[in-house]
Amino acid sequence: MTESANAIELHAVVVEKPEELNVILGQAHFIKTVEDLHEALAGAVPQLRFGIAFCEASGPRLVRQSGNDPELVELATRNALAIGAGHSFIVFLREGFPINVLNQIKLVPEVCRIYCATANPVEVIVGERPAGRAILGVVDGGSPRGVETESDVAARKELLRQIGYKL
Repeated sequence: MTESANAIELHAVVVEKPEELNVILGQAHFIKTVEDLHEALAGAVPQLRFGIAFCEASGPRLVRQSGNDPELVELATRNALAIGAGHSFIVFLREGFPINVLNQIKLVPEVCRIYCATANPVEVIVGERPAGRAILGVVDGGSPRGVETESDVAARKELLRQIGYKL
């Protein structure tokens, strides 16, 4: 094989999302994924608004979509098309957080992995070959600026109490 036959073209795909939304990016393996993710999310948090898109990897290779918020479904679909990696899924959340649904998503039998679950800006590093695209990793927010001090620890713990995760 020639060197070019083994080449991988790299892309950084910026996930388009409003700052206030949370996103979950993962990989699954079956056409039923979109229905099972919908059921898991709908059953997790009653007020949760969400949109899901799943990139089918064989057959008609469509972006399958679902959700209970048309705006979020459209946003998920647009981002799934931009990423274009087979068997990947993307979920956008409003009125809920990944911590409220991540375990339910991980328990969906088709789910293989979660790449990120965040409200940060996200870039997806995609490798492209003639056979298709693969998610190689994600850039989730910025790099650390230092190590927390005692006052930073106190501020972190206070924030967790304020939002109801610690007593």
